[in-house]
Amino acid sequence: MNTADLTALLTRLLAEPRETEWLEFKATRLEPQLLGEYLSALANSASLLGKPRAYLVFGVEDGTHAVVGTAFDPLAEVAKAGGPLLPLWLHLGLQPNVGFEIHAFSHHGQRVVLFEVFPAFDRPIKFYGTAYVRNGTSKTELARYPEKERALWNRRLDWSAQVCEQATLADLDPAAIAKARTEFATKNPRQADALATWDDTTFLNKAKLTVHGQVTHAALLLLGRPESTTLLAPAAARISWLLKNDRNEDLDYEHFGPPFLLTVDEVLARIRNLKVRELPDGTLFPVELTQYDPWVIREGLHNCIAHQDYGLRGRIQVVEKPDALLLTNVGGFLPGRVETVIEQDAPLEVYRNPFLAEAMVNLNMIDTQGGGIKRMFMKQRQRFFPMPDYDLSQPERVALTVRGRILDERYTRLLMAQTDLDLGTIILLDKVQKGQRIDAEGAKRLKAARLVEGRYPNLLVAGNVAAVAGQKAQHIRNRGFDSQYYRDLIVALVAEHQPVSREDIDALLLDKLPEVLTQEQKLTKVHNLLRNLAEAGVIQNVGVRRWPKWVLGNQRSTENHQQKP
Repeated sequence: MNTADLTALLTRLLAEPRETEWLEFKATRLEPQLLGEYLSALANSASLLGKPRAYLVFGVEDGTHAVVGTAFDPLAEVAKAGGPLLPLWLHLGLQPNVGFEIHAFSHHGQRVVLFEVFPAFDRPIKFYGTAYVRNGTSKTELARYPEKERALWNRRLDWSAQVCEQATLADLDPAAIAKARTEFATKNPRQADALATWDDTTFLNKAKLTVHGQVTHAALLLLGRPESTTLLAPAAARISWLLKNDRNEDLDYEHFGPPFLLTVDEVLARIRNLKVRELPDGTLFPVELTQYDPWVIREGLHNCIAHQDYGLRGRIQVVEKPDALLLTNVGGFLPGRVETVIEQDAPLEVYRNPFLAEAMVNLNMIDTQGGGIKRMFMKQRQRFFPMPDYDLSQPERVALTVRGRILDERYTRLLMAQTDLDLGTIILLDKVQKGQRIDAEGAKRLKAARLVEGRYPNLLVAGNVAAVAGQKAQHIRNRGFDSQYYRDLIVALVAEHQPVSREDIDALLLDKLPEVLTQEQKLTKVHNLLRNLAEAGVIQNVGVRRWPKWVLGNQRSTENHQQKP
């Protein structure tokens, strides 16, 4: 913009009655970190309000809107000592970088610096890992306003729906189109007769793969010839299969590109789905099953394709380990929690690639009714295998692990014996068998059903379940004995060998305490037992603090400690 345009723009901004969520005035400079936070907040707020730009103006007083001028020169300032110039540092920190422009000009003899900020368009804009937003005239973290964050995702451009100007129907694979027709007829049986009369252009429009005959990114992903990947650049359209041994060393690999409608089956063919003894020893009719249910793998892989963030230029990975499959895609898990998807059992509120997702539904690849993920869990439950694990710890990556072996026979036998357990309970029990921590409410629920025992958070399968599993001895080792048993041992040791040291008592008890306890937890347990006996007067410490020596108490008998709970 020239000076006249900038002057006219500033005049319009000064005419605003007050600062807004897309407009901020500052009389003086801001520290670099704070400046970057404002740019993130303004970009996100401009998007939410449908504004084509947001503005941060230096040299103007807030409230009075008086133009007072500023010496702030962002083009010459460095962000940190020895670091890059401020504009470069700001650009590097904004992810994704929608861009901003800096304009310095004179208004009635006063120097003004105006930041013209472009709105977010496909996701929240973060500044060095944190997204900000305006709440009225205040700047705050976007995470505090989940409804605004959801709205930003809802406003995003759908990359999969965009037409690829260079592509034609000739860039689509004939075999993939034939397969697409077959799957469309399966998904939409009422249209099977009409389908036979449609030419390819009509069919692709009906299947929501093209727009008025123009080829979309979604069509190239699902039906494109292998060489069509160049038309999708800079987005990456690749599925990589890697085979690893138990030392995590690479043994083999292969890369697959479009048409994904066909190559998913090629990926499945590379996975060594070995036969395993499915049911535990001791069952009347043990059977052999494959490590993985093919439907579960296909559903997981189709979800990776549907929810991949192709703007991040990453690839989908299928890592095959000796007893597990790891499927990963780039892009965060928009529903937030897997449990939410399972509990609601309803369509997702937000899709990263809605056009692609709808096309995959029409081609019988995924289910947008919210049942796909839940069905994966149910399939594993029917096979008595561990539940799928979703790792959502990284903000721009989803990792799904499907295990191909039994982890805990007690858990497996429990599923065999109690077929009426609901899926939520099974998921909690699955976490217990994996040694994963569950919340206190979940633990209370399992305890009420007598499915687990132990002191939270160190839970284990309950005794009645262990009996079903034929693991009584291991269960006792895990559970240990009641406190009275250990107190009796201490009293017997002191009575026969007094005075005894703490080391003597540890040597007696540590290997008898529950195996599920850590060494530190065992030492704490012994300390509590000694304190309990001392408070009851059954034993007393006649040593010094650092070197205690325990003898029998003078005032109270052994009967006293037996009454102690």
